[in-house]
Amino acid sequence: MPQAPPDAGPDAPSTPPAPPVLEVENLSIRYGDVSALRNVSLSVHEHEIFGIIGPANSGKTSFLKTLNRMDRFESHMRVEGHIRFLGRDVRAWRNVYALRQHIGVVFPLPVGLPLSIYDNVALSPRLRGVTDRRELDVIVERCLTRAALWDEVKDRLDSLGSLLSGGQQQRLTIARALSQDPALLLLDEFSIAVDPVTTMRIEDVLKELRKEMTIIMVTNLVQQARRLADRTAFFLTGDCVEIGRTDDLFEGKVKDPRTYDYILGRFG
Repeated sequence: MPQAPPDAGPDAPSTPPAPPVLEVENLSIRYGDVSALRNVSLSVHEHEIFGIIGPANSGKTSFLKTLNRMDRFESHMRVEGHIRFLGRDVRAWRNVYALRQHIGVVFPLPVGLPLSIYDNVALSPRLRGVTDRRELDVIVERCLTRAALWDEVKDRLDSLGSLLSGGQQQRLTIARALSQDPALLLLDEFSIAVDPVTTMRIEDVLKELRKEMTIIMVTNLVQQARRLADRTAFFLTGDCVEIGRTDDLFEGKVKDPRTYDYILGRFG
């Protein structure tokens, strides 16, 4: 149904909003007897950059781990609550690797596989069954271009990815995540080991990627959240204190004064 024109009356039909890409309901996480996150509920919408800020040990990384079932790697991690990705509970996926094809992850430190630059990016497509070299060439070039790395490495694709600089390796990690064609991209402190110039280049990449996918970005750099995030959540000692439009939070339009205190650097 087409959307009503701006001057249509209040009873005019309109297109219903798209359902959230991600819905989290009453999510709690424990490591043994230690609580990491308590009763978090939030939703993330299509083509949104959703920022998560907060001091260390606030549960931000633990939150990301649950979204594509990385908690399976930690036997002492206990998760309660519901996480729906594209309307389906993530724990209903029998094949967790199929889930992870739709949810890409970029970790704080670049994790270059001991493979060539080309093979780093081509690995996921090959695992999906893509064997045609011409098709792989297209995928590799597209992903490296989207990660702002193609022009720097196009003449040495057979070189080891681990020999790239730190900033290049982080962009290679992004290219590898993009090779999955994810609907959701998770970023955990992607710029922690990257110089400021490269950080700005990656931020420009993320602004473009927003047109194609949804992004959840954990960052300790509050100004990075201000530059990139449409909405931002503030986590503190395991609680989601507040969620709001990023501009509003940075203008002091907060429900909890601790949010603005953190943004202003009064603690953290």
